[in-house]
Amino acid sequence: MLQNNHFTFINSQTGNLAFKLYHFENENPFDHIQRLNYYSLIWVKRGHGNVKADFSDYDFQKNSLFSFSPYQPFMLCAETELSGLVINFHPDFFCIHKHHKEVACNGVLFNNIYDPPFIHVNEDVEANFEMLIDQIKTEMQKPDLAQYELLISYLKIFLISASRLKTEQQTDIENVTKVNEEPFVLQNLKSYIESHYRTKHTASDYAEMLSISPKALSKLTKAHFNKTLTDLISERIIIEAKRELYLTNKTVKEIAYELGYSDEYYFSRFFKKNADISPQLYRETVGFDRASSI
Repeated sequence: MLQNNHFTFINSQTGNLAFKLYHFENENPFDHIQRLNYYSLIWVKRGHGNVKADFSDYDFQKNSLFSFSPYQPFMLCAETELSGLVINFHPDFFCIHKHHKEVACNGVLFNNIYDPPFIHVNEDVEANFEMLIDQIKTEMQKPDLAQYELLISYLKIFLISASRLKTEQQTDIENVTKVNEEPFVLQNLKSYIESHYRTKHTASDYAEMLSISPKALSKLTKAHFNKTLTDLISERIIIEAKRELYLTNKTVKEIAYELGYSDEYYFSRFFKKNADISPQLYRETVGFDRASSI
């Protein structure tokens, strides 16, 4: 379906949005909190300002590509008018959890709790992105055999290119900041959160493991990640909960138990507080792949 420079692909089974590409010119469609039930790639070509995402905020310049997961809260506070384009895709159209080995964007572009949710698009990548966007538009204007498969292919290339660029930029930043050397304790913290988020949920748990006071550790995480330690732990738990809700047929009670919560209702309140939606409604609106189809 085409309308006013909007290119939309609808899921014929559910009638819901599957894939959408559209341009925005000299406006800011994201000037209020967004909580969308699909993935969003927002390429701001012109304009600058501040982005608020989850528990943090960052300044951004022109040619920034943002990546947001379903129900991740974000808002662009523009200091100038913005122009760019948006790609939205539902997990039922392409699920990065299921295909993370193919595109390597989960934990890089999406669900990255340690880095800002955007990259700077350089000239080389910009030309590649523009070519892919043109191919997507052409395909959506002429529905033909295997249209879905071809759109998926273009989206994969876009995601892989963006993931590579973010990885390169992260490496460059790390090389520059080696002079200031990210405290070794934070490198261990990342590893500990990945290993223990299912069983250790408090700042004091990790502070004890690292032999540092909770206050000092939270001060470090705020300075280096722009988030408190509690924020980091909560985000990591929520990311795994969302993955389980989408990819499995486990009950909320089972997922809560596996994530270290004996009380299903306490977990549901924790999930809703951090995701702004209940676990069951998240499953119903974002999508649900039954175990047999994995």
